[in-house]
Amino acid sequence: MRLGFCAVTLAAALLVPLSSALAAEIAVSVAGVTSAQGHVRVSLCTRETFLTSNCPFEGSAPAEAGVTVIHMTDIPPGRYAIQAFDDDLDAGRVHFNLLGLPRERIGFSNDAPLHLRGPRFDEASFDVGEPVRKLRLRLRRLAPSLHGDGNPTP
Repeated sequence: MRLGFCAVTLAAALLVPLSSALAAEIAVSVAGVTSAQGHVRVSLCTRETFLTSNCPFEGSAPAEAGVTVIHMTDIPPGRYAIQAFDDDLDAGRVHFNLLGLPRERIGFSNDAPLHLRGPRFDEASFDVGEPVRKLRLRLRRLAPSLHGDGNPTP
């Protein structure tokens, strides 16, 4: 009995460093940042949490006009999608207009199409399993003509 307990304990001890070794880093380059105000925020989402505010991993970096890079660490292997926005007011959330459209510039991994309801998870998803994963996405307006800011969607 004691030998079995020792074998289980040893196996468990070996799995802890292995799971840490499988954790990945993601570097997200977010293009389309219009000013150096506030932060650019990204959320790494599972299928179940995509297009919600309940994504399991979040990251941010001070906004840099043009491209801002956000690093996320200790991400377990899996299939995820990224949703991002330019939080120039530093409010920590997306604001919506009277039509329910985001006021901030938003973006998704794979530059998934915005649609009126947002992209499907399958359009934005990617696999994490490598030690470092580099992604690029661009921020866009959902409906630029309704914002009147002169920043058309590229």
